[in-house]
This record gives sequence, C-alpha cells and structure tokens, in this order.
Amino acid sequence: MSLNRSEKQAVIDEVTGLAAKAQTLVMAEYRGITVADMTKLRSQAREKGVTLSVLKNTLARRAVAGSAFEVLSDQMTGPLIYGFSIDAVAAAKVVADFAKTNDKLVIRAGAFAGKTLDVEGVKQLANIPSKDVLLAQLCGLLMSPISRTAAVLAALSAQRGAGVEEVAEAAEPAAEVTEAAAA
Repeated sequence: MSLNRSEKQAVIDEVTGLAAKAQTLVMAEYRGITVADMTKLRSQAREKGVTLSVLKNTLARRAVAGSAFEVLSDQMTGPLIYGFSIDAVAAAKVVADFAKTNDKLVIRAGAFAGKTLDVEGVKQLANIPSKDVLLAQLCGLLMSPISRTAAVLAALSAQRGAGVEEVAEAAEPAAEVTEAAAA
C-alpha cells in the first residue's frame, strides 16, 4: 500500500520525534517471523518503553537525517524493524533477548551516542544491567561500609555487655558477704 505525500511526511515527523528523544536505535531483520511472534515482540517492547516500527527504509533515512542515528543510514536496507528507546539499554535488551529465542529475528546494527554498533556491540549493550539494577548496586556499595561498621560496633557492644554482666554477677556474691559481715 502506497502512502501519499502527506502520509509520508507524517511518518517522517513521527520517527524524527522518536529519534530526537531516543538514546538508542537497534535495527533487526524480521524476515520470516510469524505475526504471533511479532505481536509478542511488540508487547515485550511496550513493557520496556521501546518503540518498534516497521518503516520504509527511505522514510527512515529521511527521518534520522541530522540526528545521532544518521550514522546508520547506509545500513538501512532490506526488511528492518527499528527499535527506539529513551533508556540506553532497553531497545538492545528487548531485541537481543527476543533474538535468543527466535532465530528468524537477526540483529543488523545499532547506534548509541552517535556511534555505530555492530551485532556484538548491540549484544554487549543488552548485557548491561538496567538503570534500576545499577542504582541498587551503587546503594549496596555505599551501604556496605556502614553496615560493616554497625556489625563491628554491635559485636563490641555485645562483648562489653557480657563483661559487665560477669562483673555484676561477681559483685553480687561479694555484696552478700559484705552484708552478712555487717549484720
């Protein structure tokens, strides 16, 4: 189905808006994927905040012209699905995880921060933990010295507390002897 000029311009404007907000673009060839699998991929992408689009390559080239993703223009050939994400890792993670279970989806390339990523680069980007996991790890590292200090202080307190109890127990019989002698 052919688009008229205004419809093409609307698609270009929409994709230009996506490219302006996105940090990452991942392209994958989807030849031979069933509709059910494509629906599953789109659902997973929506959950992660990734926008997947099947576009005419000429429209995609025009849409990314002047953006950080222009470096991929020469690789925009064949039946491609384009994954844009604001999160730097999300698009790569969704596409790479789906490609592990479906051999018909073939990662072609990606772009991050104006740099072209090959297939291995996309997979490495997909292996980076998400922002939430990284923040949790950072909090754990910051809390580690504090919790260790608290554990050492608690152990010292327990030792001194035990020593005080022993002294108090030893003092009780002496106090009884003193009271008996005074009486």
